[in-house]
Amino acid sequence: MTSIGIIVGSTRPGRVGRQVAEWVAEHGRKRDGIDVELVDIEDYGLPVFDEPRSPLLGDYAHAHTRAWSSKIAEFDGYVFVTPEYNRSIPSALKNAIDYLYGEWNNKAAGFVSYGSSVSGARAVEHLRLIAASLQLAGVRTQVSLSLGTDFEAFTTLTPGERQDAALQQLFTEVVAWAEALAPLRRR
Repeated sequence: MTSIGIIVGSTRPGRVGRQVAEWVAEHGRKRDGIDVELVDIEDYGLPVFDEPRSPLLGDYAHAHTRAWSSKIAEFDGYVFVTPEYNRSIPSALKNAIDYLYGEWNNKAAGFVSYGSSVSGARAVEHLRLIAASLQLAGVRTQVSLSLGTDFEAFTTLTPGERQDAALQQLFTEVVAWAEALAPLRRR
């Protein structure tokens, strides 16, 4: 069974990211051979990075980091759900990613974004660069949701069939890459 973490990348009050992540998780749960779990970074209460040593060492001083590390290490791959803030990802997501290193290595990553002008595409481009530096293999297909057309009144997710099909393809790629990278994770 391939385990995929659906990471909610925003902690903002009134966010729509949680409902987007639930939509993603719902699609994942319909697939055979994978187990998906919603991981909301808000639940971990991570302060601005406060570890005294580099994440490269994997030697964490704080309980919040150890809890975050333990959760992220459980998965074979991830789908990051992120809004676009000022042409990039939210600082809370970047902070959560930066807490760890080895836990991300040799796993697959898919990206679902949402936003107004370009549906969060610029955030995903930044996230792809971050993922590559963590040895996360980003898949080609991404889902980009427009606040204007994929949401009712900018707040209620109402994606069309085109988005459902793209999400299914994203899961196909994430699972294939996660399985292909499995031998590297076993070392």
